[in-house]
Amino acid sequence: MNAPRMSTPPLQRTSATFVGMPSFPEAARAALANTQQRQNLHDATHTIRAKRASVVAEVPEWEALRVAGADAKDEALTHLGDYLEQLEASLTANGATVHWARDAEEANRIVVDIARAKGVDEVVKVKSMATQEIELNEALEEAGISAWETDLAELIVQLFGDRPSHILVPAIHRNRTEIRDVFAREMGKIGRAAPDDLTDDPARLAEAARLHLREKFLRAKVAVSGANFAVADTGTLVVVESEGNGRMCLTLPETLISVVGIEKVLPTWDDLAPMLQLLPRSSTGERMNPYTTMWSGVHDGDGPQEVHVVLLDNGRSHVLADRVGRQALRCIRCSACLNVCPVYERTGGHAYGSVYPGPIGAVLNPQLRGTASEVDKSLPYASSLCGACFDACPVRIDIPELLVELRGTVAQQGGHRAESAAMKAAAWVLSDPKRLAVAQRGATTAGRLIGKRTVRRVPGLGAWTDARDVPTPPKETFRQWWARERGEGSR
Repeated sequence: MNAPRMSTPPLQRTSATFVGMPSFPEAARAALANTQQRQNLHDATHTIRAKRASVVAEVPEWEALRVAGADAKDEALTHLGDYLEQLEASLTANGATVHWARDAEEANRIVVDIARAKGVDEVVKVKSMATQEIELNEALEEAGISAWETDLAELIVQLFGDRPSHILVPAIHRNRTEIRDVFAREMGKIGRAAPDDLTDDPARLAEAARLHLREKFLRAKVAVSGANFAVADTGTLVVVESEGNGRMCLTLPETLISVVGIEKVLPTWDDLAPMLQLLPRSSTGERMNPYTTMWSGVHDGDGPQEVHVVLLDNGRSHVLADRVGRQALRCIRCSACLNVCPVYERTGGHAYGSVYPGPIGAVLNPQLRGTASEVDKSLPYASSLCGACFDACPVRIDIPELLVELRGTVAQQGGHRAESAAMKAAAWVLSDPKRLAVAQRGATTAGRLIGKRTVRRVPGLGAWTDARDVPTPPKETFRQWWARERGEGSR
């Protein structure tokens, strides 16, 4: 007997900007104190990293595949308007209805209106970062419609009333014992309860989730999905996944609503070939995803009989206008950059204040949202610029370059006032030989007074000098040595 349907459990507001989030350094400091989370992150990222390295090493033409993937995305982005119109025409010819959404509010209104027209009070969802970005679950909840996450990790996050902390593995910050406890505590409140003898064995946890979700799949009339890729010339949408929940969402309900970022478009069917080799190896360390589902509209007696596609902008056109920054729109959401990032590994995803964490989030969030908030202003500095993210990226996004560009933008807008003031002072000194000479004489005088002593703290530079020794100023500059050797005296 099926358990009664109940309202969605109260969720923490998973805002696209996580309203009220502090700047990254402050949030990261709190995350660093969570030793359990740090251990979970270390174990998970190192496991995924090792698997990825193994399967990538099997492909002798890996770099050529990266170039092919980057070229396909760049071709689409360079002529995005043309390919989007072609995608709309292809989808429409196949019986789908295409909607255009300029922002999150418009996209949410479209989805809510379709669900209301169908008279449903619940929808099932396959994992979609675009719907998290626009806060679709919250919009549906406000309209009295429960949105059930069906990806295992997303289900875990939803039951916790939590926020995702990883692109591929949203519950990466939770361990098996925590998951068992939340299944036992929360599943019965919203559907089929977890077994009384549930353990933290992964197979038992997966079984509990499968039984819990199965009744939702079988009764759902409307499903919501995202898409990994959208092929313009055939009107094909593609979702790759590992569990089969996506296929259940995409085939069983009568109505399917797909919310797709406009950057997901690919020009041709042939462009899928490199992507379907790059994505699984870079994300889960697999040669091929267990489930690759493709659909292209409505087909009699096969799958949903009403298909809606919402093409979402929500700041992407602004990013596209940036000649350097537009390469961030190549991102295929594989999470490889997160798994190699030393900063992400220690802080986790919540510190980034968005559904897009890690190195790509440090780039994409300020581009999509601007740098007005404290968290967005600080994100370009949430990196050591070690370059590991570029090496791992399957579509060759030069994330370090973009971070440096964004740091310049923040500085020009008056962010990081101490740093900006220091740079202005340095520019003033260095722009005049006489001022430079005076500054050098002051530095060499300090060097003679300090001698060989090590300076460990400087007033006003405590945070910087906590981790570094201040270099001892030289007793004599090159200019002074040159003048002395030539008998010209110090100047």
